Amino acid sequence: MLAQGRPYLAIPGPSVVPDRVLRAMHRASPDIYEGEIVEMTHGLIPSLRQVARTSGAATIYIGNGHAAWEASLSNVLSRGDKVLVPICGHFGRGWAGIARGLGAEVEVIDFGPSSAIDPARVEAALRADRDGRIKAVLAVHVDTSTSVRSDIAGVRAALDAAGHPALLMADCVASLGCDRFEMDAWGVDVTIAASQKGLMCPPGLCFVWFNAKAAEARNGADCVTPYWDWRGRAEPAAFWQYWFGTAPAQALYGLREALDMIEEEGLEQVWARHDRLARAVWAACEAWEQDGPLGLNVPDPDDRSRAITALQLGPGQADALRGWVKRTTGVTLGIGLGREPADAFFRIGHMGHVNAHMVLGVLGAIEAGLGALNIARGPGALEAAARVVAGA
Repeated sequence: MLAQGRPYLAIPGPSVVPDRVLRAMHRASPDIYEGEIVEMTHGLIPSLRQVARTSGAATIYIGNGHAAWEASLSNVLSRGDKVLVPICGHFGRGWAGIARGLGAEVEVIDFGPSSAIDPARVEAALRADRDGRIKAVLAVHVDTSTSVRSDIAGVRAALDAAGHPALLMADCVASLGCDRFEMDAWGVDVTIAASQKGLMCPPGLCFVWFNAKAAEARNGADCVTPYWDWRGRAEPAAFWQYWFGTAPAQALYGLREALDMIEEEGLEQVWARHDRLARAVWAACEAWEQDGPLGLNVPDPDDRSRAITALQLGPGQADALRGWVKRTTGVTLGIGLGREPADAFFRIGHMGHVNAHMVLGVLGAIEAGLGALNIARGPGALEAAARVVAGA
């Protein structure tokens, strides 16, 4: 009975799609050879550069984050090349797997599921690569499975300190438009992201940004195939080369609207909003974990994403809580991903089109669920979150 009404998706992607974006997409298919959509797409590229904070090239692919992994790697690697992958969760392992599938040799540094990348260990691995076989460092900015946020600028500093020429590649699927990210200022050579999280669109589009150093690496890469080749997409001679086929017209109209919303709010304010709302979530969780099994997956606030919060309960309790909250309140929480036992973990997505009443509503639903299931917890969680929202 209480779940009737508009449901709320509090998973870490796909995130809530704003009504403005839905309305922009709700249209008949246009002429994809000339006119409005062609000019609109040309205008998307400067906006995509702005959201990634880069003057480099921006390309759009039809696909998800996994597609962006393959697109990025195929343009800079040859079979037999070596990559270094510092891992903080499921998605770091996934990117490493794509590299192996392309024929690359993969060296992994596993930091576990609750700690960020340690740049000093990355530097040591690079210094040990005396023959310069490592062609790229693949660093996930925010791992969606663990909610760990790593210091990408620190990884660049490690590369520079080691004097190593490897490319720095950053996965920003979960962080772009949520956590502060500065591609050029942080010295990132290749960045990837997707449409369904901080960019507030449905799944289906992914993005690869690259600088001149990465463009030069493309000239010697033998993993690239015609579809993934970013050269035509970055500087298309004809409109169809943006997509290597039919344009995803409705998705592009939605993306235009979403980027307009970010530009209207201002990217700095978008980051500040996500920071405040994340701190409200953490305040509630820190109150709950004072008495009971609930615990934040990432103990150090500096290592926590502003888009996702991963949490642990007792075995079976997370699935029970998710089920109760969805059935009774209409709120869907994220599953445990890449952790064992999976039924002891859940995630809260607070990314993209999200505001204070949405976050406070999710926290209230969780408080009700913990009570209904007789899961022990500390008091004062909602009050603590409200104080953060109020700026106290």
